Amino acid sequence: MNGIGVVAALAGRLAGCAVACGRPGRPERSLARDEAVSRLGAVAGARGWGLDVLRDVAGPDADLLFPGGSAELVEAWFDLGDRIMIDAARGLDEPRLGRRVRAVILLRLGVIAPDRDAVRRALGVLLAPGHAGLLARVMGRTVDAIWEAAGDHATGVTRQTKRMSLGTIYGQVLLFWLARGDDSEAVADFLDRRLAGVVRLGRAKQALLARLRPGRAQAA
Repeated sequence: MNGIGVVAALAGRLAGCAVACGRPGRPERSLARDEAVSRLGAVAGARGWGLDVLRDVAGPDADLLFPGGSAELVEAWFDLGDRIMIDAARGLDEPRLGRRVRAVILLRLGVIAPDRDAVRRALGVLLAPGHAGLLARVMGRTVDAIWEAAGDHATGVTRQTKRMSLGTIYGQVLLFWLARGDDSEAVADFLDRRLAGVVRLGRAKQALLARLRPGRAQAA
């Protein structure tokens, strides 16, 4: 498989995991855990997500906060990033949902921008054999956080459809950002193309429904 194929496969896996577990519960949260994973995240790009590194940067007993080891550390770090993103999005003043979603995704990437290598190594933990459930929770939680921050409260089938679309977009954009994150304009343009593709698909669906079931397209 060539490089493009690998990226496509990873994006597909990330998107699938974003919708695989329904609405994931939240991990344990505390100020002590937040401070510990924040310190570790700052050095994880160079030193990894091991408990030995955690003890070195957050204190000799910090590992007791994370009995699940590296996997729990990574999950807690991504959850902290989601919460930081939600707080940062509270001041968004944009009436259009699509533009709010765009802004929130860029905010989420901005949260982790100083720690791109840490994200890369964290994904290595999430994509390891046996961690499919963990990957599903982390991705699903981020997608839900993006929708929450954007102010969308859809339910039922509509929510799941939107969640699947956003999971696909976010997975693709995250991988593009890992490769080209130093070029913020290129990342924003890539995101815009992904969002535009979803809009075109939605319009095509509405047009098809209008032809097949005149007068009922609005109900879809």
